[in-house]
Amino acid sequence: MFNKIYENIKKIIKEYYQYLLFLIFIIFLFNFELPYVVEIPGGFISLDERVGVNGGYDSAGEMGMAYVSMLKGNIPFVLASFLSDKWDLVPKTDIKYDNETMKELNEREKILMEEAVDNAIINAYKYANKPYNIVSKKMYVTYLDSPDTELELLDIINSIEGVPVDNLDTIKSVLDNYNVGDEINIEVERDGKNLDVKTVIQDMAGEKKIGISFNYDYELETEPEVNIKIKDNESGPSGGLMMSLAVYDSLIEEDLTKGKKIIGTGTIDVDGNIGAIGGVKYKLIGAVNNDAEIFICPKDNLDEALAIKEKYRYNIDVIGVATFEEAVEELRKL
Repeated sequence: MFNKIYENIKKIIKEYYQYLLFLIFIIFLFNFELPYVVEIPGGFISLDERVGVNGGYDSAGEMGMAYVSMLKGNIPFVLASFLSDKWDLVPKTDIKYDNETMKELNEREKILMEEAVDNAIINAYKYANKPYNIVSKKMYVTYLDSPDTELELLDIINSIEGVPVDNLDTIKSVLDNYNVGDEINIEVERDGKNLDVKTVIQDMAGEKKIGISFNYDYELETEPEVNIKIKDNESGPSGGLMMSLAVYDSLIEEDLTKGKKIIGTGTIDVDGNIGAIGGVKYKLIGAVNNDAEIFICPKDNLDEALAIKEKYRYNIDVIGVATFEEAVEELRKL
């Protein structure tokens, strides 16, 4: 029986080997990845059903977060990027830190998204004069720049030399008691366990530092209660501005949208400052493709966005803002 099966397989291969080789070739083309990604115009995430404020107000228009779509750097997509001025080839090294794995990148981006959600809520409630309370916050290590440290990316910092820390000022005050080159003890939470690690104080531009950047994860209480739904495959901080505007629009009786479709992008910090983002080109194109009437972006990205608008002669109003307050005032002018 096995001989018969073997002979049948040989016969099939002999008769269809050209098709089989072609199939193998196609599979190779689409699965062999070069050290690049291809960025293309994305779409938008409507916040109408993502933002829920208990007893909140409805709007006649719509707000949404713009995003960039990213394709794997396989051979067909890489070649296609040379044929369209709306597709761009980007080295993987440009989207992640040195020595950072793609898994660590994805986890870091999720922390940035969580912080963006928290900052969005804080700014909206603060500006609407609604009660909110920061119950607790965690400091995640999201960047390391130290040749002599036991810290790891995504560690949660609990204390430094026995002093509980949850902000940069406390870290600075602890470091003031030590010298450059001193080894200090840090308690961190890693994979659900508390660990004691060591790191060496460095001189960075004349300041004593431990060579980390960090982001916060807040636990908030608000009145009224608010919920922002985020899917597992969504990450990054660039939706912060639009989430904050959507929450604020739900908290106040006034309709900021004026019945218009508003899509935008921009990071937001806890003090309401709007930060620059990458990929404004793809986000503006995506907003136009989805019939947006208004595109809001950070002021630092405004020149690039206006250049894209002019290049493709888009019929869309582009607004650049530097703070949350400025964004609200610009929408009130509509």
